[in-house]
Formats: sequence, structure tokens, C-alpha cells
Amino acid sequence: METICVENGMPCQNENERVNGGRQQQQQEEHAAKQVRFSSSGGEHLHEHQHEHEHASEVLRQIGPQLKLLPLNDQIRELQTIIRDKSTSRGDFVFCADRLIRLVVEEGLNQLPYSECTVTTPTGHKYEGVKFEKGNCGVSIMRSGEAMEQGLRDCCRSIRIGKILIQSDEETQKAKVYYAKFPPDISRRKVLLMYPILSTGNTVIEAVRVLTEHGLQAKHIILLSLFSTPHGARSIVQEFPDITILTTEVHPVAPTHFGQRYFGTD
Repeated sequence: METICVENGMPCQNENERVNGGRQQQQQEEHAAKQVRFSSSGGEHLHEHQHEHEHASEVLRQIGPQLKLLPLNDQIRELQTIIRDKSTSRGDFVFCADRLIRLVVEEGLNQLPYSECTVTTPTGHKYEGVKFEKGNCGVSIMRSGEAMEQGLRDCCRSIRIGKILIQSDEETQKAKVYYAKFPPDISRRKVLLMYPILSTGNTVIEAVRVLTEHGLQAKHIILLSLFSTPHGARSIVQEFPDITILTTEVHPVAPTHFGQRYFGTD
């Protein structure tokens, strides 16, 4: 048990300095511990991580409020790392991808309109809360977008999900629509468009174009993705300035192997 010096009923100055100094040292150690994950000898990895964060912030400023990033934390950073790691087993890859998808879907639902409501609790009390407004649906861009469907259904059991198949020409990289199936009233709905990797943005641009041809306004589309390149996000917003893009990371190199790894076709 510690002995504390007391003068006139108050801790003495030396004791205060010792306690405050200990707290500062503890805070510094905790802060340093957080940096260990991204640092190596010479701090090269930490510097690289800071540079990537600054680059992402600059991209956000350039593109504007249409591009939204999930708040970065250690959990998300680790999931991103495991997904990008070439040595990750398929089982771990799918597990971590599903976790990251769930986080994106949950945040995507926060972008949808709610209305206030009052319910009665089992004890008879009134509770002021909120509920989803009706008229939401999901649309997955096949094939990799189908990986996100279960995450959406886990959050919204009865939500309707449309599908669209788009493939790019290997020579021209121009996207072509092969199949599209939407709810008949798609033009009156809010749409969560699911596509995990935004590389060039061409596939998404074509998908949004098809949706607008069915009467849906771009401002009613929320694009859910896991990873995006600056070029991909910028191209989509330039083509459709009213769309909302939600992703976990903006990085020059996208993990384009995602679909093959997730479905085991790599």
C-alpha cells in the first residue's frame, strides 16, 4: 500500500508531481503501444501509414461529401490487412470479409431515411424511437457484389434484392450489361448498390446508368464498397454527382482478387 505525503490536509507538491508524472508516462506508453502495430525499425511503416491517411484525406477533400469513409479503427485496419495479405487462408479471408461487409452495411443503413415513432414497452411505458421508412432495397452487381447480400439480409431480413450482371471487355475495358432484374417499383425506392471493389469505376458507372434508365434518381443510390481507388471514386462522382459512396479505404492499389478469393475460384 502506497504512503502519500500530506500537508494541511492536501497532498504535498512532490507527491502531486510524482502522480502527474506517472500518469503522463502511462499515457505516452499507451500512445506508443498503439503505434507499434504500424511501426518498425526507423518508423518506416508508421510514416507510410500516416502518408496513406493524409492521401485519403486529400482525396476526400477533392471528391467532396459524396464520398464517405467508415471511421478508421484498429479493428477495421486489421480486417483490411488480413484481406490484403496473400498468405491468408480462404477460410480466414471469407470470415474477415464478412465482418467488414457487415460493418459497411450497418453504416449504409444509417444513411437511409428514418421516421420517429412511439412504442409501448412491456412495462406499459411509452418510448420515443425511430424506424426505417419503407421503400428500401438492395442491388448487387454480380458476381462479387453477391458476397455482400447475406450481410444485408442479416440486418434487414425482408429486404428485396435486385441483381445486375456487367462484364468489361478485356481489350477496351468498356462495361457491358448482360442481365438486370430489379423490383418493379425500383424508381420509387432508396437503393443500396453493392460492389466490394472500386477499381476503375466503369462497372459501377454502367450499373448506375441502368438504374437511372429504370427511373431511379442517382441521389437515391448509396454505393456500398469495401475498397476503392481514388480514380474509381472520382470517376463515379464525376459521372453521377448526386450519388453517395461508402467505403472503408481509399488506396491507389485495390485488392482486385477479392471475388476470386471469396468464392474460391482463384
